[in-house]
Amino acid sequence: MKKIFLLAGILLILAGCTSKDPDKKVRLEQLKKEHDRLTEEILKLEREIAPANAVAATRVSVNSLTPNPFEHYIEVQGRIDGNENIAVNPRNQGGMVTRILVHEGAAVTKGAVLAELDAEVLKQQLTDLKNKLAFVTDLYNRQKTLWDQKIGSEVQYLKAKNDMENVQNGIATLEEQIKMSVITSPINGTVEDIPIKVGQLASPSSPIPAFRIVNFSKAKALADVGEAYSASVKTGDQVKIFLPDLNRELTRTVTFASKYINPTNRTFLVEAELPVSDIIYRANMIAVLRIKDYFNPQALAIPQNYIQNSRDEGQFVFVAAEEKGMKIARKCPVTPGNTYNGLTEISDGLKEGDKIIVSGYKDLYDGQPIDY
Repeated sequence: MKKIFLLAGILLILAGCTSKDPDKKVRLEQLKKEHDRLTEEILKLEREIAPANAVAATRVSVNSLTPNPFEHYIEVQGRIDGNENIAVNPRNQGGMVTRILVHEGAAVTKGAVLAELDAEVLKQQLTDLKNKLAFVTDLYNRQKTLWDQKIGSEVQYLKAKNDMENVQNGIATLEEQIKMSVITSPINGTVEDIPIKVGQLASPSSPIPAFRIVNFSKAKALADVGEAYSASVKTGDQVKIFLPDLNRELTRTVTFASKYINPTNRTFLVEAELPVSDIIYRANMIAVLRIKDYFNPQALAIPQNYIQNSRDEGQFVFVAAEEKGMKIARKCPVTPGNTYNGLTEISDGLKEGDKIIVSGYKDLYDGQPIDY
């Protein structure tokens, strides 16, 4: 009956709020808080004055709180790559591609010729220099014979020798340039991509490589991790690598955590080497990395949905207590810590052995009789 009068009074107060009220929303919030406070006080007085007429015990379920290991993981999407993934271009000089000697998917060894570039001009220059070498060598031999017989001047002899050596050096330079008019593989691996075509120009400085060679004898998972985790992610941390395309998960360790923050996206690179196994890794295959950045072997953790929130009292859970021979629900303020996979670690407010109310807790109030 008291509740009816109370609610009627509140409704009359609300009705009395005219359009002249400068802030109806603020007034409404005040009245709601007052309503909650009065309702709680009424229930408390009813239990103290006439406990025999109190509300019947509410059926709940409880779990006794025990310490358990708690882990927290950072989850990022990454990719698979070979330990050696090389973009291949001409070494020192460019030229037009005249022949491509491999195809995509071909296995190549270090030093294998992948393509030939146009070197006709260099070859013609080499022919000319070789003809010139024969001439200057003959002159040198003649001057040397005369010089050995003490005939002629030393200047003539040294000039003939210098001319011959200059031509020899020019031939050696051209031969080296002709050798570099082919594109070779710098590693053992597989040809994964051939963007270049016959007739196109290949250049050492081209942003698009002529070939891409990947060696998957060893593979790794890579991911860009946000700067906020730079202090908590380090080499040696455990990482779970999930390959969604293959529905496989591997447990590895972080083998490299870069100390360089990319200024463009504020991330740093993390790598984890993958084992040699029956898995066929492919370049840029999606990999989900779960990096363990926190571990507590004796944590008090509870399902996240057990924690309730009040505007006035903050976060709390209900625990079962026995007072004066009665089982009642008690509101227990808590300080949550890390949350992962539906569990929240409780930093403060609970202790081992506390009986957490795990079902029927939504409509409880502090001090309400319960049964379990």
